[in-house]
Amino acid sequence: MFTKNFLYKDFINKKKNKILIKNLKEIINNKNEIIRSLGNNYKYSYSKNLIKNLKKYKDIRIFGMGGSSLGSNAIYDFLKNKINKNFYFLSNLNKKTFSNKNYLNLIISKSGNTLETIVNSNIFIKKRDKNILITENKKNILRELSQKLKAEIIDHNNYIGGRYSVLSEVGMLPAELMGLQANKFKQFNILVKNKSFLSTMVSNVSNILSLINKKKFNSVILNYDETADNFLKWYQQLVAESTGKKGNGIFPIISTMPKDNHSLMQLYLDGKNSNFYTFFQTKENFSPKITKATILPSQRFLKGKSLDNIVSSQILATKKVFLKKKIPFRSFYLKTRSEETLGELFTFFIIETILLAKALKINPYDQPAVELIKLETKKILT
Repeated sequence: MFTKNFLYKDFINKKKNKILIKNLKEIINNKNEIIRSLGNNYKYSYSKNLIKNLKKYKDIRIFGMGGSSLGSNAIYDFLKNKINKNFYFLSNLNKKTFSNKNYLNLIISKSGNTLETIVNSNIFIKKRDKNILITENKKNILRELSQKLKAEIIDHNNYIGGRYSVLSEVGMLPAELMGLQANKFKQFNILVKNKSFLSTMVSNVSNILSLINKKKFNSVILNYDETADNFLKWYQQLVAESTGKKGNGIFPIISTMPKDNHSLMQLYLDGKNSNFYTFFQTKENFSPKITKATILPSQRFLKGKSLDNIVSSQILATKKVFLKKKIPFRSFYLKTRSEETLGELFTFFIIETILLAKALKINPYDQPAVELIKLETKKILT
């Protein structure tokens, strides 16, 4: 599949499936809130005036677990060269220190009762900070906290779970505060008119189902772009929470390359045959070259080569070995760093996950088992 922003190569076996074609059409035409949020007609619950009033803040902290922060963190890291502000993500219970600045705090939790977000808010928010809370329009702890903080509240869409919320208020408000254009992320309407996108999606999911039937449950992402690490963590949550039910599921594993050539590749090539792989690479326009005159004669083949040249050679070599060993893989090659590129990827993986879950007869939208940990933790603390 080609778009102007990325190139996708599917698993070798091209599989068509009439049921998947039917299901994909139903998903695309089903105007639920998740699908609507991918398109241009979605109405945000914040105003353009709010963005104008908040643009003066240069230091912005985002409080949120999982889908409440992973999407905006992915956007920030991948497009950092276009952003002139400092964003900090409190997405775990870490011991952090912050300088004595005035911060704009975005506190995000769909339920409004997320323990870690509430703990971090109580520890780090100062009286002179500006606070914006994003939570659903129901009675919850964050709404009570907003009164104490005299903070403004933005309604989180009640029908969009955290891991699907990146193209709603949850991801697009931070993106606009980064100086990016929210409308450029909205690629759904373009993609669904692309026959190549539709046929690739069906073939892709059909191949994944075939791999699952062969007891290959581990999806290893070979990541050659460190700036995409949080994007892949967003994908990791999306797939794990959406498909990990009723004894089913895909285990998404992020492998940092080429570093893991020297630690995990032996296992990938010669270990238990239970994995399938995704190569993930971004074209780099500015890549350092080896120009030193001191390079050893035995290494002259490296002279004039850029880091991008070397990484591309390693990827090609790995793919050749995988083909020889009949190890299944697909690949994403990102041609540009832009809002449009990320928008296409967010859309691709959201639709892929929903279509895959539907084929597995799994509800892609809930995560019932996680609630057990929340309840037990609260019992212990109270």
